[in-house]
Amino acid sequence: MSTRVAQTPPTQPWRPTPLVASSVGLHCVAGAGALLAAETWPWAIGAVAANHMVLAAVGMWPKSTMLGPNITRLPDSAIARREIALTFDDGPDPDVTPRVLDILDAHGARASFFCIAEQAARHPELCREIARRGHAVENHSRTHLLHFALRGPGGTRREVSAAQSDLAAITGRLPRFFRAPAGIRSPFLDPVLHDLGLKLVSWTRRGFDTRRSDVEEVAALLAEGMAAGDILLMHDGNCARTPGGLPVVLHVLPRLLGQAQSLGLRSVTLEHAIAS
Repeated sequence: MSTRVAQTPPTQPWRPTPLVASSVGLHCVAGAGALLAAETWPWAIGAVAANHMVLAAVGMWPKSTMLGPNITRLPDSAIARREIALTFDDGPDPDVTPRVLDILDAHGARASFFCIAEQAARHPELCREIARRGHAVENHSRTHLLHFALRGPGGTRREVSAAQSDLAAITGRLPRFFRAPAGIRSPFLDPVLHDLGLKLVSWTRRGFDTRRSDVEEVAALLAEGMAAGDILLMHDGNCARTPGGLPVVLHVLPRLLGQAQSLGLRSVTLEHAIAS
């Protein structure tokens, strides 16, 4: 049985981004103004509401760095080594994930799997098989709530930290990276990730393979212009299926790996690309 892995505390204090810091300041000023001069409360409410709209818009932009650090591309050292990172979300899935692993093995590729902790708990041996084959299991929240970005500080912390503990207990390794459900997040996420030693990762390109059943279209979105340093998003869980019933990812992945090899690109885990 896997044992729980101790979390290393952060060595540096968390610091908010300029947008988050200014938002906190705005709330303080608006609150003080409304208390000291009651006639200003409509302006205070309007300013706070506008600020919340800005924060919400930024949170719905998966590649934004305005709410905190966000990895959208591999570092220069990985680009120099001609590396890309294949990432898979929403698994593990007992039907799809084993076949994805076989395709990766056939091409000598390594990938990072952003697993939902509840799914991993249902299929712990499959989660361990991902790690056993040389891939990385990363944190994609505990339950993949559709309203994840609407949770407050406590709810956000519980969702991420519970997944961190559960995935570490299953695999014996603490995840190093986190991907928000649907890429949408709130200002409360960054301090949680900092405290847990996690880095937020989005992507360079995606194929929308949870919604699109056209293999050619998904493959084109992922492969056209693919270059060293790309982080590619696919799904081994909740994936769309072709009219014939086959998960789209199983059609697209061999093509993608073949093209990567023809371009001299090597698929590695995020951990390898970023730590090397």
